[in-house]
Amino acid sequence: MNPRVRRRTGRVALNAAALVVIVCSIFPVYWMVNTSLLPAAAVRTSTPHLWPDQFTLSNYVDAFVEGGFGPALFVSLSVTVITVGVALVFAFLAAVAVSRYRFRSRTSFIIAILVIQMIPAESLIISTFRVLDGWQLLNTIIGLSFVYIALVLPFTIWTLRGFVGGVPAELEEAAMIDGCSRTGAFWRVTFPLLAPGLVATGVFAFIQAWNEFVFALVIMTRPESQTLPIWLRSFVQATKATDWSVVMAASTLMAIPVIIFFLFVQGRMTSGLVSGAVKG
Repeated sequence: MNPRVRRRTGRVALNAAALVVIVCSIFPVYWMVNTSLLPAAAVRTSTPHLWPDQFTLSNYVDAFVEGGFGPALFVSLSVTVITVGVALVFAFLAAVAVSRYRFRSRTSFIIAILVIQMIPAESLIISTFRVLDGWQLLNTIIGLSFVYIALVLPFTIWTLRGFVGGVPAELEEAAMIDGCSRTGAFWRVTFPLLAPGLVATGVFAFIQAWNEFVFALVIMTRPESQTLPIWLRSFVQATKATDWSVVMAASTLMAIPVIIFFLFVQGRMTSGLVSGAVKG
């Protein structure tokens, strides 16, 4: 076979495989949105509806108004913002200390981060509950934020350590030769190059805090203090048939803030990569 034809055939095969992967990834999301726009009677029939031919927004009204979407959204956003902000600050400082400085017990600190990540989070539920109960922090945003920060911080430190270690220290030394102080060289040269790493790490922290279920279920027991994953669970009850149209509408509402966040972060990540490439 002609090498050119072989390369073209290979590209076509790879494109076809990528298209299949994209369709398989997008279809569940499409099916969720499609089901949320159908009445419950249409969803229960044996005939599948591939598009919303019986379009209705009543499911979103039931989920948003009657289901109490607003309070749950406020709790989730508050906890997630606090968790991501605090975790990034402390993880950034720890990552810089571990990557840029040599100090006693540095290796032990790195090993401790790995060991902590290996401990199942579920094994800490009882002790965490007792501690928060003693501090009067059950059913509070601050209490749940403390727990999420502790869960997210080890992975965040480990991830940022790789980004900080990937930036050559010689860049700071060159800036110091040109007259910058050590602090000025770090903030003017190194920190802009770390922006994509901070954004990527923030994305992982956001996903962990936004989707966490077990600790929120144990700590936030009051209906008015539930996060969105716990709120979504309330639509599935054992005493009556599940209205899957409302469940899918609630799932779509829960996904909208995540989509907005990723659209915002994507632009920041791209600009940070371009800025870092130019400055490097």
